[in-house]
Amino acid sequence: MPPRRSRHFLRVLFLLLVSLAGAGVAHGGAVEDAACAAANRTDAATLRPDRLTMLLSGYSERRLPLLRAIAGAYAAHPLVLSVVVLWCNPSTPGRVLLRGGGFPPRVTVRRAVSASLNSRFLPRPSDIRTAAVAVADDDVLPDAAALSFAFAAWQQQQQQPAAAAGPLVGFFPRSHHLDLARGRWAYTAAQPGRYSMVLTKFMVLGADLLYRYSCSPELAAARAVVDRERNCEDILMNFVAAEESGAGPVLVEAGGIRDWGDPRNDVNVGGAGEDGGGMKDVGLSATGGLGHWEKRGACITEFHRLLGRMPLRYSYGKLVEAAAGEQGLCSKGGRLVRCDQQE
Repeated sequence: MPPRRSRHFLRVLFLLLVSLAGAGVAHGGAVEDAACAAANRTDAATLRPDRLTMLLSGYSERRLPLLRAIAGAYAAHPLVLSVVVLWCNPSTPGRVLLRGGGFPPRVTVRRAVSASLNSRFLPRPSDIRTAAVAVADDDVLPDAAALSFAFAAWQQQQQQPAAAAGPLVGFFPRSHHLDLARGRWAYTAAQPGRYSMVLTKFMVLGADLLYRYSCSPELAAARAVVDRERNCEDILMNFVAAEESGAGPVLVEAGGIRDWGDPRNDVNVGGAGEDGGGMKDVGLSATGGLGHWEKRGACITEFHRLLGRMPLRYSYGKLVEAAAGEQGLCSKGGRLVRCDQQE
């Protein structure tokens, strides 16, 4: 048993750590409250309908060269008004983010106070001056045609009179179904001809949905599930969008989409060059095996329980550009091919 002085020191250290942890939680809550208060004062009429804001999330320092390249490509697109990189790794020194000259012009870097995935949807009135926002992972890049088509599809949905808010628009569909044998909801890949969610690998949404997701007291318990599981923020946003629009998401196909994070790439590169630096190892969109699908099914079930209703709606078919090219491009044998293409 340690001496009395040592026990006293350990007790003081423990109390200090608990205090700091509590301060961190409180600080995170204060940031959320401040963001919601500021967004509540934003005049939606001042948001530009003809341009798009990109919100990219980053965490892995190994992937910074790829993230800089992707952010720069978005910033060069004529329809993108601004690019915001949300850096979600609080332990990263500032000098690391600035290494190699930092990020390209027209790219703003914001550091999150925690690694919470809920930070992806915080309203950011000082950064977002457009009615539409594209939320994307740090390992996916649609080409210029695909990005333009997705934005045009979102604009078209906004003109539908039946919905108060337009549905989500995206490239990567998923679905849900009721597992009768287990008495719970299951999360699945898109069923033939039917889907009910799109992923944050890339989704376009109305800026107002950021406020609804982050600031609604009704969703506080659901946001806590996201924090506890470190997963499912995209599923919750699909709940929010379906509730607001009364419709399922819109799947689009156009141009090409380079997907460094898809596990069907046949290389596991370890550098930080053009292939992205070990995407399978640290990708935000890594599949995580069967447990990943189980966890996300559990999230759907828990969100349903907490809200007392199931707002997800099925959609059928997709919008396809006349000259649509390949989708989900992966590296196989040194070539870029469709990720689901069989050799």
